[in-house]
Amino acid sequence: MVLKQELTPEHLLRIIFDYTAKIASETKLNSVLVLMANMGREMILSDRCTVWLIDAVREELYTTVAHGVDEIRIPFGSGFVGTAIETGESIIVEDAYNDPRFNPDNDLKTGYVTKSIISIPFRNNEGNIIGAYQAVNKMTESAVFTTRDLDMLSLAASYAGKSLESVLLHQEIVDTQREIISTMGEIGEIRNKETGNHVKRVADYSYVLALGLGLSEYEAELLRTASPMHDIGKVAIPDAVLLKPGKLTDEEYDIIKSHTKIGHQLLKGSRRELLRTASIVAEQHHEKWNGTGYPNGLKGEDIHIYGRITAVADVFDALSAERVYKAAWPIEKIEALFLEERGRHFDPAVVDVFFETLPKLLAIREQFSDK
Repeated sequence: MVLKQELTPEHLLRIIFDYTAKIASETKLNSVLVLMANMGREMILSDRCTVWLIDAVREELYTTVAHGVDEIRIPFGSGFVGTAIETGESIIVEDAYNDPRFNPDNDLKTGYVTKSIISIPFRNNEGNIIGAYQAVNKMTESAVFTTRDLDMLSLAASYAGKSLESVLLHQEIVDTQREIISTMGEIGEIRNKETGNHVKRVADYSYVLALGLGLSEYEAELLRTASPMHDIGKVAIPDAVLLKPGKLTDEEYDIIKSHTKIGHQLLKGSRRELLRTASIVAEQHHEKWNGTGYPNGLKGEDIHIYGRITAVADVFDALSAERVYKAAWPIEKIEALFLEERGRHFDPAVVDVFFETLPKLLAIREQFSDK
């Protein structure tokens, strides 16, 4: 371990200004948590810094951002951080293993040795505790945290806690939108004797394919959130047609095909980017690269990239999933079909990415299996 010297006031101010500016301009929860953890670690020269949040529903404390480890969950009141959150008081400990409040489970899992600890709760604008900072192992010669560290981390907690609240509120709105969209998508599929897992799989397939094509994380996530609505127009198709066991007449097939237009009409008027994206997917996921699809007979790149991606994701799931009316296709047969339809039904670039990412797609299929 390389020991460090205490920061000068000028250096400390530079860290504060740099990180507070970054935190103020960030809207993604995980990014804010990373910035908070890094700011805390640099300000008080700790080896690791963790940002803990409260999960009231599960009565747990959790962190998705902890230097050196993955997500951790602990019961309310557990360990130093649980005590700090429960009491609202900051804690400084010189030797963790000599304190009965210390929970050594994570050290035992990772082989890390915790010595000194500082835990500081942070509050929202209404003064309610919403989480805590916890820093581990002071990286100076003394190897213990001081009251100066407490003041510095408290300053970081005061600012970051209020910024975090606004991001959490934004995230809650986004999560609610996603849940509503996913549920609506599932309702449409259940009428068609599909399972809720169908829309989950198509969503995750679309995300993987989008990233593989070079779309940004934002665009890929937008498509993943919107794609469960691809068949929402089927809610308006009569059961006598939608659930007909035998061959459809030409007139009945035209009624089935109208679900693309209906879905588009339901969603296109929204000012929300998420629902506008869903309207594109709903309308265009049955278009074909060679122009023989429906409802508009679009061809090639006139089909939106979201529609081209969802077409591959939807067909892959339809073929690979077992249903009461058909057996699942073996993967070799599915691969042969996509090769045959490359440049006909499907965008060649999307098909190429399909084969490149097939192991990930199969892992998703297994994770959300209907069995």
